[in-house]
Amino acid sequence: MKYLTILLCLIILAALFGCGEELLEQNNNEDELIVTGVGNSPNSYYLPEPVLTGEMSVEEALESRRSRRNFQNEALSAEQLSQILWAAYGITEHGRGLRTAPSAGATYPLEIYVVIGYVSGFDAGVYKYDPHDHKITEIKRGDIRDELSAAALNQAMIREAPITVVYTAVFSRIEGRYGQRGRERYVFMEIGHSAQNIYLQAEALGLGTCAIGAFTDSDVRDILDIPAEEDPLYFLPVGYVR
Repeated sequence: MKYLTILLCLIILAALFGCGEELLEQNNNEDELIVTGVGNSPNSYYLPEPVLTGEMSVEEALESRRSRRNFQNEALSAEQLSQILWAAYGITEHGRGLRTAPSAGATYPLEIYVVIGYVSGFDAGVYKYDPHDHKITEIKRGDIRDELSAAALNQAMIREAPITVVYTAVFSRIEGRYGQRGRERYVFMEIGHSAQNIYLQAEALGLGTCAIGAFTDSDVRDILDIPAEEDPLYFLPVGYVR
């Protein structure tokens, strides 16, 4: 009996090590997700670590920055998706939770979603960005770009772009400290800082984007399943320019 128990333990250990090798091989493939099944949420995915050096200077990105409204039918990579989301609202100092965009009183009232139509390694759907762990969690499965375009006065760039970044705001986070001024001014200052980061990062990656504020709020809320405490404010479709 003792020997049988030892044999079973050895078989289990061999199986575990074998699985580990298989996962390592998958993660070395550029088309595979870095981590799947985060914690108890099988539809959460860690994104690749953001790259902190690039081939284009800030000055060059500023000079070339334009609103790009026509996109190619070409997939983005997981690395490009990661870089765009990190530039928008990623953590730059984990001790204090500071981010790539300034926030009044570090209240961080914004939430960021990404509508994925065509990104290598990801199913089409609506995902929410978690800057603290640099991961995204699936909220809704399926390509909803046509529906989102219809809610935004049928603007074709949303249908064409492989992703659209969607900003919402939880106004209560900032109102508690700054009252109505926070709601009317500081949130919109912050979203401007963050959106400009996406513009500049897109240029540096050889991509394009265009800020969109024209849409029907109630339709967007229904399409994206946005919680009641969040208000949709801004869209930025991103992709290769046509």
